[in-house]
Amino acid sequence: MNKIKLMSHLVAGFPTDEKALAAARALVAGGADILEIQLPFSDPSADGPAIQTACTEVLQRKYRTADGLNFIAQVHKEFPNIPIYLMSYGSLVYTPGVENFCKKASEAGVKGMIIPDLPFDFDEGLTAACKKYGMENIPVAAPSMSEERLSKLANAGFPFIYAALRAGITGSETTIDDKTLNFLKKVNAGGSKVYGGFGISNGKQSADLAGYVEAVVAGSVFVRIITENQDDVNKLSEKVTEKAKEITHI
Repeated sequence: MNKIKLMSHLVAGFPTDEKALAAARALVAGGADILEIQLPFSDPSADGPAIQTACTEVLQRKYRTADGLNFIAQVHKEFPNIPIYLMSYGSLVYTPGVENFCKKASEAGVKGMIIPDLPFDFDEGLTAACKKYGMENIPVAAPSMSEERLSKLANAGFPFIYAALRAGITGSETTIDDKTLNFLKKVNAGGSKVYGGFGISNGKQSADLAGYVEAVVAGSVFVRIITENQDDVNKLSEKVTEKAKEITHI
């Protein structure tokens, strides 16, 4: 049995910091290589119902950016060798100042930033600020991009690119077909390592993507498991680990 790398998605503070930390431990136990931790946001452009609902619940507790960064710091302290990528939206980064935000993120242990609504060529200084503080800006490629723009992104020199495997919001299951694989080849054309996600929830999808991506990205599937088992932290941990193993071992 082979193993494919997994970037797994968590919403900071969902359903509580303690249970989110239990989920992070379970993901690592299940084979997650990278933890993508989302700062909750009220008006997302890419999140499906599971992640949107989780974000809403956390924000109702008056959870702030500082709380999310404290949670990330806690995870980083426990797993210093697991890269943490921060995922959120442009206004959270832009409002306090891009450089100021990146400095704080770096101090919390963040190694990369995924901000879907900051385009790679109009990023408000995100790439430069990331470099200054020892992080990577990981831009998002989408199938809806024109051939010209996709080629420009692929050849822009980013070490990593997040490839959204279909248009729309995440959460629904994605079919990996020839069209998907051709898209991934285009994203990879400039030599960037590609993370492929959006609607990844099982080992068959991972097997279909093996050889085309540096890692698969799975998010909504874990948020749903956490939501369904939030009243029993032992069951939550068991189910999250089980699913991570299924996705990573192909």
